[in-house]
Amino acid sequence: MKVLIMAAGVGSRISRHLQNQPKCCVDIQGKPLIKKTFELLNRKGLTNIALVTGYQEKYIHQALEGFQYSRYFNPFYRVANSISSAWFARDFLVGDDILIMNGDVFMEDSILDIILHETHSPVLLSDSSRIADADYRFQWQGNLLKKYGKQLTNEETTGEYVGIGKLNQHDLMIFRQQVIDAVATEDYQCWWEDIIYRSVETGQEVYVNDIAGRFWAEVDYIEDYERIKTFVSKM
Repeated sequence: MKVLIMAAGVGSRISRHLQNQPKCCVDIQGKPLIKKTFELLNRKGLTNIALVTGYQEKYIHQALEGFQYSRYFNPFYRVANSISSAWFARDFLVGDDILIMNGDVFMEDSILDIILHETHSPVLLSDSSRIADADYRFQWQGNLLKKYGKQLTNEETTGEYVGIGKLNQHDLMIFRQQVIDAVATEDYQCWWEDIIYRSVETGQEVYVNDIAGRFWAEVDYIEDYERIKTFVSKM
């Protein structure tokens, strides 16, 4: 299985706390988050990894010295969303099943085990214990995504999106072409996940795996970072 990590963004909601470093480089017990992620992936046998960088990429590559990975650079990280990162990595979006994740996601090991053993595709991770404070929201029935978006009310929300998804080879081919089509039509404000979300509107099944009870955090705000530090200090 391949892994594509998106790490091009500025992280404007937390950037003032990070001394001009990418948010995937926040320090976790003496190591940058992105390094801990690579160590976890490698421990699980995942070595075919591609990384899309943009903002302050030198810090990311310094953190990953000694690791093997394919490098892609997104020069439009300030003016386009992650669809552009997926487009620059389009040559990697072929062949094997793929795990796609945002580079600022911290997860405990068991979460990676869950998605690696997931047989549905496309599948996205969500957390039903995070509703009141959820950022990007899902509503699912059974294990199928029905509604999505930040505008969902607490009553409509089943859980918060985690920032990790998986596609099999067949769905990856479709995803790749839709990424290319989105950029061709100048849909630059699209996120890579939007390609998957939108397929719900055309009747395709998109699956959700609920990881409630396991720790994760996406480093969007300083409070997210503080939660991570508190968790690892108790491990």
